[in-house]
Amino acid sequence: MAEVTAILVKDLRERTGAGMMECKKALVEAKGDIGEAEVLLRKWGIASAGKKSSRATRQGLIGSYIHHGGQLGVLVEVNCESDFVARTDDFKELVHDLAMHIAAADPLFIRKEDVAADVLEKEKEIARARALGEGKPEKVLDKIVEGRIQKFYEEVCLLDQPFVKDATLSVGQLVKTKIAKLGENIGVARFVRFKVGDVAAAEAGTDGAGPAPQS
Repeated sequence: MAEVTAILVKDLRERTGAGMMECKKALVEAKGDIGEAEVLLRKWGIASAGKKSSRATRQGLIGSYIHHGGQLGVLVEVNCESDFVARTDDFKELVHDLAMHIAAADPLFIRKEDVAADVLEKEKEIARARALGEGKPEKVLDKIVEGRIQKFYEEVCLLDQPFVKDATLSVGQLVKTKIAKLGENIGVARFVRFKVGDVAAAEAGTDGAGPAPQS
């Protein structure tokens, strides 16, 4: 029997979109066999997020969050497949949680694929220069840069950020758990974050353009 480690649970969560407790339970029953645990989750009707990721999302909600004092506000569009799911409490809760997270974490992009190539190259140059300045050997520079770019994604990309209400879960994993529970594909289409005193609001959307000035 393989040991059910936190890394194993995390791997199963990323593969299935199921919650942490469900993944741990499945791994315990499967004696640490991740393939068998995934089969168990499917039998329980939990691991279904991956199969739905390509389905069209033309319904949904626009949610808002205004921080205490009215100095900070967020609008976010979250899409699903049907109006029925859009009206459920679970979906509404997700939209609210995403708006609140965006207010707190200030992401610049929705997903890592939205980061412009020139921005990414600049971050890689900075990461490499820092590593050289720290005296890191040449042979490990690529690995160090890769790790720091992953950290960069976790700082600026919404779906890669640790969820503010549960740091053991990324926002992307949170969305996957809702996909599995509600039985429909769900996606974040765009968001805009306003802060009193800013000249422009930052918007991120599905066109991959990242932050853009808004009048």
